[in-house]
Amino acid sequence: MNQPDPFMNILVTGSNGQLGSELRMLAPSFPRIRFIFTDVAELDITSETAIGIMMSEARPAVVINCAAYTAVDRAESDAKTAFLINATAAGNLAVAAAKHKALLIHVSTDYVFDGKSYTPYREDDPASPVSVYARSKHAGELLVHSMASDAVILRTSWLYSEFGHNFIKTVMKLGRERGEMKIVFDQTGSPTYARDLAKVILEIALRSNEVKGVEVFHYSNEGVASWYDLAQAIAGFAGIECKIHPILTSEYPLPAVRPFYSVFNKSKIRERFGLTIPYWRDSLRECMVRIALPGR
Repeated sequence: MNQPDPFMNILVTGSNGQLGSELRMLAPSFPRIRFIFTDVAELDITSETAIGIMMSEARPAVVINCAAYTAVDRAESDAKTAFLINATAAGNLAVAAAKHKALLIHVSTDYVFDGKSYTPYREDDPASPVSVYARSKHAGELLVHSMASDAVILRTSWLYSEFGHNFIKTVMKLGRERGEMKIVFDQTGSPTYARDLAKVILEIALRSNEVKGVEVFHYSNEGVASWYDLAQAIAGFAGIECKIHPILTSEYPLPAVRPFYSVFNKSKIRERFGLTIPYWRDSLRECMVRIALPGR
């Protein structure tokens, strides 16, 4: 990556989550960037006033919105909070970024699609969200479209990292505690290592002058897997002897509907930014090596 010259300020929201934590880990490699990492304790993104004060003080060239309400099932009974964080707050950031002539990079999700396609989703395919969480994220995208001057809406899927709670750590924990487990095999997508996504976000941030208007991009690791495939790979890399049984989604009902197919077409972002996107198994292996490091 090229280093910015002169110095630039980047404001990051939701910096205690998986993606924000990976950005923190990468930050020391960019001495010419002054990162302002915030989470709910430092910045209430649901407050226009709080955002306005922060923007005036920090004067960022780029705002990276990693904050999100991601409790997909809880959102079904807590729509108000989901929409407040995923939609209203995104609109607040879009307005503030436009006022201060900053680029907004807003992270969204594969859940904006209903999963009924059989070919990888392109950025211009019509959204069709089917859960409260999905509708709240789609609403956030619409607000960014209507209120931002320059913004990137970056959709991703099946995010995991060495930080926080995620599918990787759950499979590792249960695999060691139990002799067997059941994992759905009829939901297909592309697992995405948050560190890879963070690197792409920083590449876009460093080339912020190339973004004009509001653009949508899709990013995930290369390749396709079911949750069953992913669980098998996790157990294999971790050396866990556990029998994993494939089951249908209907055998493991949850409050929120999940897309059955959420694979992305990534041609646009690959060509626009000259990216080489890692294969999901390679990135999974890298992440699991980091998880195994002392102190993790």
